[in-house]
Amino acid sequence: MHIGLFFGSFNPLHCGHLIIASHMVEYSSIDKVWFMVSPHNPLKAKGDLLDEHIRLEMVRDAIKYDDRFEASDFEFALERPSYTILTMDALHKAYPEHTFTLIMGADNLQSLHLWKEYEKLLNDYPVFVYRREGFDSSELADHPNVQVFDVPLLNISSTFIRRAVKKGKSIRYLVPWMIEEKIIQHKYYL
Repeated sequence: MHIGLFFGSFNPLHCGHLIIASHMVEYSSIDKVWFMVSPHNPLKAKGDLLDEHIRLEMVRDAIKYDDRFEASDFEFALERPSYTILTMDALHKAYPEHTFTLIMGADNLQSLHLWKEYEKLLNDYPVFVYRREGFDSSELADHPNVQVFDVPLLNISSTFIRRAVKKGKSIRYLVPWMIEEKIIQHKYYL
């Protein structure tokens, strides 16, 4: 099976993430998207990052009725900080029956040169990139393992959602309803 790996903090998962994942399954060779919940991105500050198990649970709740998607805690058992290349190699070893493709935004492709062993990552694995407003294609977009997609995007971010929650604003229609309920019930991001 061809698995698309969508890495992220998902702090929280929002409708934009789901649109990207859905588009990749429907309009590329990917059969299923695994949401790879990252314990901590080494290129980001921890700040108001919820516990990884809470974020995983929210992702699972949001996608449980869509068999095109799966939530993964694979990185939780790996050495920290987690690096994409090490996770990809470990997944390839653990699931040799699958083909793995990395899904990322054009913003991440622009900064890929900062990632651990990014050349090996590009040479060993296909990368499907979705365009992002305000980010031109990187020279890496010409790499033979990189394929660029036009995906309908919502101009929202997890940061925007956390700030909205802090200000007491509604996040309805920005996140799946079960995530909104959990955030309100547990007073996350306040």
